[in-house]
Amino acid sequence: MGIQWNGVMPAVTTKFTADDKLDFNMFEVNMKAQLEAGVSGIILGGTLGEASTLLEEEKRELVRHTVSITNNKVPVIMNIAEQTTRGAILAANKAEEDGAKGLMMLPPMRYKASDYETVVYFSEVAKNTSLPIMVYNNPVDYKIEVTLDMFEELLKYDNIQAVKESTRDISNVTRMISRFGDRLKILSGVDTLALESLLMGSDGWVSGLVCAFPAETVAIFKLVKAGRIDEALKIYRWFLPLLELDINSFLVQNIKLAEVATGIGSEYVRAPRLPLQGSEREKVLAIIAEGLRTRPTLPDYKNL
Repeated sequence: MGIQWNGVMPAVTTKFTADDKLDFNMFEVNMKAQLEAGVSGIILGGTLGEASTLLEEEKRELVRHTVSITNNKVPVIMNIAEQTTRGAILAANKAEEDGAKGLMMLPPMRYKASDYETVVYFSEVAKNTSLPIMVYNNPVDYKIEVTLDMFEELLKYDNIQAVKESTRDISNVTRMISRFGDRLKILSGVDTLALESLLMGSDGWVSGLVCAFPAETVAIFKLVKAGRIDEALKIYRWFLPLLELDINSFLVQNIKLAEVATGIGSEYVRAPRLPLQGSEREKVLAIIAEGLRTRPTLPDYKNL
């Protein structure tokens, strides 16, 4: 299965049981909701997936189990966030062996690599896997920016195909399209800028709140691409207070609370994360409750 790098691709949460094991039963409930809504791919092992807390074997179990659930309906994409080039290559090889159809890759973790070092890092992984790669460009959170000049070097590798664009600079979408055309597929990586990014020409949306609201997220994408902007904007304005839960240091806990409210997730997180407490919890619950109270009726977006 090739990857088209378009549509809505959830950066899914990892489900845990009360005794801190992987909860594949609840995970499957969420996956079925995502597939029913019409997502274009499933991304595992990102920040929302609490990847930094997962054991290596748990990551492999997640890939294998997700491949089984999706049954080739959509590609399964594994995030690579490693400290060493060797580690990134090994992680990519294991993901491919376990059935992943693509990779999302962060620059080297912890070490603030130079532009040259970053290009070599991505290049070495690209040379050592047959999987297509989406570069995750998030200098705000990870302190390394993949510039357009760096992409010029990286696009020499056929399997570097897309970018999760999270610079927070909407004009960067236009810069990329002007310079690379269709050679580099662009997926918005910031929920609160997704509609704006799609209007500027992005091909897709790597979303967080889709974990709890899959149909609404896919509906916005489909409506924008169909030119029905007013309808998309109406849903997006309703959605924005919920989307803002994703640009917060407690995004995992926030989105898992939303998944509980919509019946497709649980609140369990892995320590050192803990469930929200006190006024912060009440604030998030109030936002979710208002979203559910005013939840819009969606048009027949699947047939657009």
